[in-house]
Order: sequence, then C-alpha cells, then structure tokens
Amino acid sequence: MARPFIFKLEKVLEFRTQLEDQAKLALSKALQDMQEQAVRVEGLERDLAACQEEMSRIKQMTQPELWLWSGWRNRLELDKKQAQAKLAVLERLVEERRLDLVAKAKDRKLLEKLRAKQAVRHGQEEQRKEQSAFDETATLRYGRAPY
Repeated sequence: MARPFIFKLEKVLEFRTQLEDQAKLALSKALQDMQEQAVRVEGLERDLAACQEEMSRIKQMTQPELWLWSGWRNRLELDKKQAQAKLAVLERLVEERRLDLVAKAKDRKLLEKLRAKQAVRHGQEEQRKEQSAFDETATLRYGRAPY
C-alpha cells in the first residue's frame, strides 16, 4: 500500500497564502480610497468651474462681493491642490500595495511548485518501490513447483 504524500512545508504555504490574501485586501482598500479621492477632486474641479462661471456672469460686483467671491475661489483652488496631492500619495500607495501583492504571490507559487514537484517525485518513488516488491515476489515464485 502506497504511503500518502505529506508536504512538510504545508504550514508555510498556508501562511504565505494568508499573507497574499491580506495583501489583496490591502490593495483593494487602497484602490477604493484612491477612487474616492478621485471623485472628491472631480467634485472640487466642478465647484471651481461653477464658481468662475458665476463670477464671470455677474457684471456689477461691489467690493465686499468681489472679496467674498475671490476668497471662495481661492479656497476651492487650495482644496483642489490638497486633494490632488492626497490623490498622488494614494496612487503611490496603490502601486506599493500592488508590488507587495506580486511578491507575495510569487512566494506562494514557488512553494506550490515545490509541493507539486515533491508530489510527483513521491509518486514515482512509491511506484518504484511497488514494482520492486512485485519483481521480488515474481522472482521468489518462479522456481517453485505448483502444489
């Protein structure tokens, strides 16, 4: 009876699979954050365009109104720059998470290949042992007289 194959690094493989799953979750969270920030940037761009359009539409503005409109526009521009900076940071974070996921997937695949090679080698060894046992049995029975 052939022995079952036991991969001695199975726990390490499970651990690497868990690390890969965690890296996938981190990447998806970073992607979600980046998409949300991109929506914020687009919203600020729309608000800024609406502000500038409204300012250009009004023909006569008093000094206080002009001050309020320009303050609002300046604040929108500042918010947009800050949002774009945060978006750039999040894009770099997504790229880091993607590279981390690729590295962890490589580590896991390496162990899976090792397990597959060892399983094939184990099967071949068990088949060789079985064939050797059959050969030994045939050799012992060859010269015997029937009952």
